[in-house]
Amino acid sequence: MKLYSDDELAEILDQPIFRMIGQAADSQGVECYVVGGYVRDLFLERPSNDIDVVVVGSGIELAKKLKSMLGHKASLAVFRNFGTAQIKVAHHSLPVPLEVEFVGARKESYSHDSRKPIVEDGTLEDDQNRRDFTINAMAICLNASRFGELIDPFNGLADLEDGIIATPLEPDVTFSDDPLRMMRCIRFATQLNFQIEDDTFEALERMADRIKIVSGERIEVELNKIVMSPHPSKGFVDLQRSGLLNILLPELSALDIVEQKNGRAHKNNFYHTLEVLENVVSTPAALRPNELWLRWAALLHDIGKTRSKRWDPAIGWTFHNHNYIGAKMVTDIFRRLKMPMGAEMRYVQKLVDMHMRPQAIADSEVTDSAVRRLLNDAGDDIDDLMTLCEADITSKNEVKKKIFLENFRMVREKLADLKEKDYKRLLQPVIDGNEIMELFNLKPSREVGILKQTLKDAVLDNRVENEREPLMELLLKKAKEMGLAK
Repeated sequence: MKLYSDDELAEILDQPIFRMIGQAADSQGVECYVVGGYVRDLFLERPSNDIDVVVVGSGIELAKKLKSMLGHKASLAVFRNFGTAQIKVAHHSLPVPLEVEFVGARKESYSHDSRKPIVEDGTLEDDQNRRDFTINAMAICLNASRFGELIDPFNGLADLEDGIIATPLEPDVTFSDDPLRMMRCIRFATQLNFQIEDDTFEALERMADRIKIVSGERIEVELNKIVMSPHPSKGFVDLQRSGLLNILLPELSALDIVEQKNGRAHKNNFYHTLEVLENVVSTPAALRPNELWLRWAALLHDIGKTRSKRWDPAIGWTFHNHNYIGAKMVTDIFRRLKMPMGAEMRYVQKLVDMHMRPQAIADSEVTDSAVRRLLNDAGDDIDDLMTLCEADITSKNEVKKKIFLENFRMVREKLADLKEKDYKRLLQPVIDGNEIMELFNLKPSREVGILKQTLKDAVLDNRVENEREPLMELLLKKAKEMGLAK
């Protein structure tokens, strides 16, 4: 981060948009300040096009005045129910439109069972008191007489310099008033790689149960931001330590256990999961179209282990079918957190269900048949599946790890060869179900499924060429065995 004097802040903010906001405020005789994330990111030298302005007066009236000064260059949206307004400024020099949010300074009070505050007009001090964290409570004046003056009543700048997340007021009050702030606390600490101040963290532990009044949609937004952080495992460790994870994602929290029997212990699957997640994040092909959901698949890939865990005296701890059980659990998790129930959920389910398949192939001889079946079942998600499976190799035995990764390399080579040859055409039999029904005068039925699978297996195992003549010969033979043809 970089520290600036008020004169240096005035020089940095000496831009047309800030000067015009100040002029508009002076013409109306009101104080105005740029606040919150924009100020924080200015000191962190992080780019931001979202500007929040607090007005000691009417934010809507100031926004209207600015709109009249900007003319056709800007658009105005007014949200009277919330007492806010937004100006969007489009300019050829800006990569994306500049967004300025205006709100009147206010003070808030809350009832115990709701996140919706009772709002009253207030001073700048009132407005800063209601902010979530000290690093988000700083304000810079835009009025001409005090342009660039930093108002930092809670030493947010010092916390920013020290890498600390702390609340402006008593943390119990801050979190009780708006329990979503507990998620935001951990999210900011994760995104910025900051530490949560001790009193603030202890309040997280005390107030964790209050998160239950927050909607799944709001929880999902914060969880996704943690998942997409540079090092998301930090956030999930804090969620677990605070007790929040056991409320939000008890299936993941339950993995944080090591059981020992007859001197044999299994690994801590919670920390293994976080290691897999970090491995996925560190892969070179980051920010793919499915990056968010690939990270969710990594986070949930072993959630079935708690329910599938068994002790076998002959071999120790087992987790048979944990992939299948985990895939089934994904639906309930997505529904509870109000996450998308369509293609995104099915993608995560698919990767959780299939994450053992490439490992089973790599654990033995890498046959063409096994790779063809893997590619057929994974389809267009094969590269993401392979990324997840390679990330899942967290063994501390370097020899064993090297063997696995070498076998994965062979799997990838065979996959690349199949994809180059147009695997969709190679692996889908040229005789389909409609033709089978027509040939044997059948309706959709179990018999049709058996005949289709016979052809499919033959093609995947490369026992016959995917051509009409050899497939028809095989089809007729199977149909005769089933009494469907003479």
